[in-house]
Amino acid sequence: QVRLVESGGGWAQAGGSLRLSCADSGRTFSRYTMGWFRQAPGKEREFVSFISRGSATTYYADSVKGRFTISRDNAQNTGYLQMNSLEPEDTAVYYCAARQGPVSVRRNDYEYWGQGTQVTVSS
Repeated sequence: QVRLVESGGGWAQAGGSLRLSCADSGRTFSRYTMGWFRQAPGKEREFVSFISRGSATTYYADSVKGRFTISRDNAQNTGYLQMNSLEPEDTAVYYCAARQGPVSVRRNDYEYWGQGTQVTVSS
């Protein structure tokens, strides 16, 4: 079973960078599609990016395209979200998620979730 733990969140100035990690302690990570979502205060949880099992397919929300990069290391059972050129609008709790099916932008398609990590970007 997948057990996801995010890390790497924190505070950054606008224009700065952060790198989020998502570790699977269940060590079955390679079997699952991975996604990143985020939830800002008072807003619904929204899709950020996904990556297929073998990393062949990635996709980004328009709001982060060109600034964020998703990746994974199946040997290390870990996924990543490199966030560059951060903007105050990126402030949110970031969640990694996993699903057994194909890639998807819909949060309800993901069966497993981490606890989230806070990202705060100041102007």
